[in-house]
Amino acid sequence: TQKELDKWLPKEWDIKISDNKTGTITQFLPDKKIFDDFQFDNTRVKNALRDRAYLVAGLSFHFFDERDGDIANFYFEGGIKSLVSHSNRDKETLTDVIYFSKKEEELDCEVAVQYTDSLNENVKGFVNGINTTDGGTHLTGFRMALTRAISDYARKTNGEKGANGETSLSGDDMKEGLTAVIYIKMPSDALQFESQTKAKLNNPEVQGFVSSVVKAGLDTYFEEHPADARKIIEKVLLAAKARAAARAAKEAVLRKGALDGASLPGSLADCQSKDPDQSELYIVEGDSAGGSAKQGRDRKFQAILPLFGKVLNTERARLDQIIKSDKFKNLIVAVGAGVGESFDIAKLRYKRIIIMADADVDGSHIKCLYLTFFYRHLPEVIKNGYIYIAMPPLYKVEQGKTKKYMYTEEEKNDYLKTLGKGGKLNVQRYKGLGEMNALELWETTMDPKNRILKQVGIDDAEAADRMFTMLMGEEVPPRKKYIQTHAKMATLDI
Repeated sequence: TQKELDKWLPKEWDIKISDNKTGTITQFLPDKKIFDDFQFDNTRVKNALRDRAYLVAGLSFHFFDERDGDIANFYFEGGIKSLVSHSNRDKETLTDVIYFSKKEEELDCEVAVQYTDSLNENVKGFVNGINTTDGGTHLTGFRMALTRAISDYARKTNGEKGANGETSLSGDDMKEGLTAVIYIKMPSDALQFESQTKAKLNNPEVQGFVSSVVKAGLDTYFEEHPADARKIIEKVLLAAKARAAARAAKEAVLRKGALDGASLPGSLADCQSKDPDQSELYIVEGDSAGGSAKQGRDRKFQAILPLFGKVLNTERARLDQIIKSDKFKNLIVAVGAGVGESFDIAKLRYKRIIIMADADVDGSHIKCLYLTFFYRHLPEVIKNGYIYIAMPPLYKVEQGKTKKYMYTEEEKNDYLKTLGKGGKLNVQRYKGLGEMNALELWETTMDPKNRILKQVGIDDAEAADRMFTMLMGEEVPPRKKYIQTHAKMATLDI
């Protein structure tokens, strides 16, 4: 009833039940017999509600967190078309959102597709409102049909062949700039998932159904919109040429034995342990800091890779450019898992890869550049939780025989207020890692007993993709808007 509903909702929400109708209130709590400790992550809950609001056009979702008063409302009229548009709002699009759907007996399929000028893909699959993060038969059917439809149209209109005279384009060529959402609805008792997490759909009948829907939908769209079709074909052919160039560059490097792992970079000070679970790789910017890190490390399990020179922005770089960069080539070889089509996470040499840069604005920029590389080209390393950010101190405060390291300006100021007249006070600001000697670097940033490491994770893949595009991409207005919005939160290094 309305009276019961009002007990559950914040007073500022004006939600009414229609006349002569009632609603349903559902309450649940995790079982403490199974879960020793549990916390609801409101970001993950909101992301799930947002996705469902896109999937069910016209349905409102209201979120309220009584712990901190966080409120959010989700309502979208455009369905999965709006989800694709939302995902691409900071990118330059090549076409409008391409949408088609079909219902056949107990299977219902919706597909929304759009290409952008990005070098990366963003494809999501849903089944009955469940985000199948590991894909499944619906995405397999989609990719097969997409490749066939684009290849067929390219041959039909121009007699086009793939790069280097290939008779057909590859599915990998279709990925650059692709944003798509595939939504399947079917009887819940017929669903087959690979595991309890429901991350991968296994129903074999879905693959053929989705494939036929996508092929027919794209064939019709290309015939009715030849200009859009041509833009997509040109994008795919360019990707094919770049892929061929990357393969040639990689083979040339392999012939020199530089990417096969047989010859590790000369600058790498490797650790004694060969067990990836026990081994750490510190990526250090510059020679002076690298020298201190090599001297201060525990060589049993800590490896040091100093990297020199300008860091390539890999947001807009293809694989052939990356392989030609000595800095990233050395990093790829040291990590050991390969890159691109040859990536194999089972070959990873370290399960803690730690980015260590100065605790200033320049250091933050360098960390962003390395994170961009890992996110765009070695994403599985991040997804598995193997990337960390080292937290070197910004200040050292000494008074008498007491020595403390501070990691923020606020922490330093608060500590200074607590000090009495216990001797001469000395405050040192570290402008860079190179200013620390080997012992200081070990004590503050490398000793597992004392150090602070931030593990890098991806709670929201779409938000992460959008953030990297905005921060590291070519479009200036979104970045300018972000800086203006967050300027009051910035730490200036003047």
